[in-house]
Amino acid sequence: MSKTSLITPVEDRYFEDYVPGQIHEFGSIKIEEAEMIDFAQRFDPQPFHTNPEEAKRSLYGGLIASGWHTAGLMMRLFADHYLSRVASLGSPGVDEVRWPRPVFPGDELSIRVTVLEAILSRSKPDRGIIWSYIEVLNQTNEVVMTMKAMNFLRCREPAPQET
Repeated sequence: MSKTSLITPVEDRYFEDYVPGQIHEFGSIKIEEAEMIDFAQRFDPQPFHTNPEEAKRSLYGGLIASGWHTAGLMMRLFADHYLSRVASLGSPGVDEVRWPRPVFPGDELSIRVTVLEAILSRSKPDRGIIWSYIEVLNQTNEVVMTMKAMNFLRCREPAPQET
């Protein structure tokens, strides 16, 4: 598969613009230590996320971001650059969330999104479902998070009804 960019701007992107097999890259967003600690103190209070001194003695050798913080940063990039601003109808969920490598303070994250499937709804011809495989990359192109996302999107023009 080759890397491409979505030609249609996010402000005018519909179901038809997500072509299976296309790969898109977007980014970047920098992760700050204070932000990591604040997030973890509120939502994932484990010492390797909240305490730099204790984190030095952890398996990771230093402070790392909560995976859920990484997911939030991914979502920011996904919403800003990939997901339609005019046709998105939400998501019923995601599958296979993985964090193969830790994210450290100062890391700069980007996303690589592969369109896996685009399935037109049979019962509601004005919309379809897009399956996307999302990889979050750090500044050295190491994958730090992956997941499959499902999104409902409106069609630019509804498909004709079967008779």
